[in-house]
Amino acid sequence: MQKRRNFIKNTTLLGAIAAIGSPIKSFGILHQNLEDETIIGHGDYKYKVDKGWAKLSVSYNPLLNCHEMVQDSQGRLIMIGDHTNNNILIFDKSGKLLDSWGHAYPGGHGLSIGKDQGEDFLLITDCGWFQNKTGGYEKQAGQVVKTDLEGRLKFALGHPKTIGIYREDEPFMPTETAVAPNGDIYVADGYGSDYIIQYDSKGQYIRHFGGHNNENKEHNLSNAHGVAIDSRNPAKPTLICTSRNENCFKIFTLDGQFIERIDLPGMHVCRPVLHNQNIYAGVCWSKDEESKTNWGDSGFVTILDQNNKVISNPGGQAPKYTGGKLQATTNLKNPVFAHGHDVCIDEDNSIYVCQWNARHTAPVKLTRV
Repeated sequence: MQKRRNFIKNTTLLGAIAAIGSPIKSFGILHQNLEDETIIGHGDYKYKVDKGWAKLSVSYNPLLNCHEMVQDSQGRLIMIGDHTNNNILIFDKSGKLLDSWGHAYPGGHGLSIGKDQGEDFLLITDCGWFQNKTGGYEKQAGQVVKTDLEGRLKFALGHPKTIGIYREDEPFMPTETAVAPNGDIYVADGYGSDYIIQYDSKGQYIRHFGGHNNENKEHNLSNAHGVAIDSRNPAKPTLICTSRNENCFKIFTLDGQFIERIDLPGMHVCRPVLHNQNIYAGVCWSKDEESKTNWGDSGFVTILDQNNKVISNPGGQAPKYTGGKLQATTNLKNPVFAHGHDVCIDEDNSIYVCQWNARHTAPVKLTRV
């Protein structure tokens, strides 16, 4: 985790350069004419790459990092980023920008969607990392808020210190949330103290688990970057938690009891995204052929089937199992992605890939072929 933080601090941020200077010269469409016929993926899960999907004016909608995306009940694609000109960007499936809002989340990072009395709501996670006025990165306490689809605040979840569950030396820098079938909210403190914190639908604290100091080490999490509800067995939903530094997902009961782990050697995976019977995830970094983490453009996408077996790695090498054990996976020698931070899958099984530290680029669309 420290390596990532140092990497962020040391990264040169170009900013929204096109937004400076002549309005006529700076008005343009990001990724214009970048669609190509590149096909990536494996088996039945192959995709055509479209880097020109999003139609954005770099003058009016500048980007830093595109962190996560969800689809609402109207079929719109809602993305969160960390540029406070427009934390939220809303697209249709053709890539047309429909709306933008949000100026209060300099660490805009996590985005989840749920329903309350038949209406969609958003859970917005600010992780606490923000770009200061000199272009460097700093950190502060994070926050999680519930809003409607227009950004109107419904409530903020209680900070762990204010409700007495964190010690003074335990930082809170959340990265992700998930909403259970009963409305309970799970918060992954992935850049802070690595706990999963459970609240009820009203925002009242229930319990927390994970962290670093459990007697059973499998209960520990290291960079608990993502969390998701697995309802593929509706009678027995479970919680999938990312332990990114361990290159794995860990499965828990909804009350925080460890069940099993899914090892993904070589993959620094982000949040798990459930679609039909599969798990999809962005891979932010992968390891090279010498088993050293490549902190550069080494991301891709990974797809697991209903048995939690990797079946495709769009942008990465084909999955290989030896003796039933997945071997370490790296990205392609000619990278398609920078850092795969999140994915959103629509009803056509197209994948929208949000990338961190990708030189201010918009999400990439992968159309299944």
